[in-house]
Amino acid sequence: MRAAAPSGLIECPLLRTVADHPTDYWNDSCSILELEYAVARGASGATSNPSIVLEVLRKEQAHWTPRIRELASTNPAWAESDITWAVIEEMAVRGAAILAPVFEREAGRKGRLSLQTDPANYPNAERMLAQGVRFGSLAPNMQVKFPATRAGLLALEQATAAGVSINATVCFTVAQAIAVGEAVERGLEAFASRGGDASAVTPVCTIMIGRLDDWMRVLTERDGLAVHPDALDWAGIATFKRAYGIFQERGYRARLLAAAYRHRLHWTELVGGDVILTMPHAWQVRFNDSGITPTARIDEPVDPDLVRELLERVPDFERAYEPNGLSVDAFDRFGPTIRTLRGFIKSYHDLVAAVRDITLPDPDVPPG
Repeated sequence: MRAAAPSGLIECPLLRTVADHPTDYWNDSCSILELEYAVARGASGATSNPSIVLEVLRKEQAHWTPRIRELASTNPAWAESDITWAVIEEMAVRGAAILAPVFEREAGRKGRLSLQTDPANYPNAERMLAQGVRFGSLAPNMQVKFPATRAGLLALEQATAAGVSINATVCFTVAQAIAVGEAVERGLEAFASRGGDASAVTPVCTIMIGRLDDWMRVLTERDGLAVHPDALDWAGIATFKRAYGIFQERGYRARLLAAAYRHRLHWTELVGGDVILTMPHAWQVRFNDSGITPTARIDEPVDPDLVRELLERVPDFERAYEPNGLSVDAFDRFGPTIRTLRGFIKSYHDLVAAVRDITLPDPDVPPG
C-alpha cells in the first residue's frame, strides 16, 4: 500500500513508501531554491554547517555579495569573523522562514533548521553553549548542532536543559549515539523540572553514515586490509540500524538522523523507522527520478556475513558498531571525528576567506 503525499505537496519517491511510516526527510542545505524544492516534496527540516554555508554563498552570490558589503559598510569596526557569523546566522534565518509553515502545521514537532556551532570550539562546552543558546533564539524553529565530543555532550545536555532543540553532529558510532541519547534525557528531565514543556523540544542525533563508510575505505587502503568490497557500503547502515534498535528499546526521545549520503542504500535501507534522512539536493533529484518505490527496511538486519567481515578485519568498525566500542574519552580521538572536525574547521576558514574576498578584494585581480 502506498502512502499518499500530504495535501499540497508534489508526490515523489521520497514520500512513496509504506503507509503511515514515520520516516521524515530533510534538505541537507539551507539554499533557498533547494529548500523550496525539498519542502514542496515533503521535506520537514534542513541542515547547515560551514561547508554548506560556503556552498550556498557561492550559489547565491547575487544576494550575498551586496549583503556582505552592506554589513561591512554599516559595521566598520567588525572583524571578518563578525561578518562571517552574521552571514551564517542570516542564512539560517532565511532558511528557517521557508520551513516556518511546516513548523506551524506540525505544531513545532517538525520544520526546524539546524545551525552548527563553531566547529573550532569542539573542546569548549562553555563557548558552544553560549553560542547555541544564541542560535536557539534566532527563530522559533531553530535547531542547534553540537558535536558528539566530550565537551559537546556537556554543552548539548545543558542546552537541552535550557529548552533548546539540539542536533548532535560529528557522530559516527553507536557509543556516541547512546551518549547523546542519555545526555538528552538528562537535559529534558532538567528542563521539565524547571517547569518547561519537554514535549516542545525536538532533539536529534545525527549519525554520519557515509563518513563512517569513508573511514572504512581509508583504513582498508592505509593498512592494506583484504575486505570484501560489498561490506564497505554497509558499515554505516549496520551501525545506524544497531543504534536505532537501542534507541527504540530504551525509549530515548532524541530521533536518529542519517547523514552524509554516498549511495542509494543510505536511503532505501533506512526507510520505515521513526528516523530522519537528510539528503543533499543532488541526491534528492536522483532519487526522485529513480523510479524506485522503497519499502520499509529499517528492521531488516544487514547480512551477518558482511557485519562479521567488518568486525574481523577492521578494528575501527567494532569501535563504531559495539555499544561499548568507545569510551567518552575516546570520542575526540576517533578517526572520523578528527577528519570531520578538521574538514569543518577548514571550511569555516575558507568561508572567512570568501567573505574577505568580498570585503577586501585583491587589488591585483581585475574586478568581475
